[in-house]
Amino acid sequence: MDAAPLVIVDAANVVGSVPDGWWRDRRGAAERVRDLLVPYADDGLPGLAGPLELVLVVEGGARGVTSVPGVRVEAAPGSGDDRIVELVAEHPGRARLVVTADRELRRRVTELGAEVTGPRTVRP
Repeated sequence: MDAAPLVIVDAANVVGSVPDGWWRDRRGAAERVRDLLVPYADDGLPGLAGPLELVLVVEGGARGVTSVPGVRVEAAPGSGDDRIVELVAEHPGRARLVVTADRELRRRVTELGAEVTGPRTVRP
């Protein structure tokens, strides 16, 4: 059986896509996004059937967010974008989807064969 598609979520970009006061509590905002992702692990995303392997990449003030069933949290030691690129590169040949609106990150991961989608895919 093939591995489940890998969906890597750029927490900083998804959190920042909605001006809901996230800057006052970056960790809490990342936890809310993590919790929004949980149902997608089994149910899938539009155009991508589940089950999915979901990875939320956090950085800066959001470090310390823990994983929950269905969503693995990766704390980037430096740049979240760099960690996302590393994760994409670690899984060649596997279906990979990166959730971000960051143009430079989108360019970097598509060069490695990943697909991209925007934050509204996971945060309507």
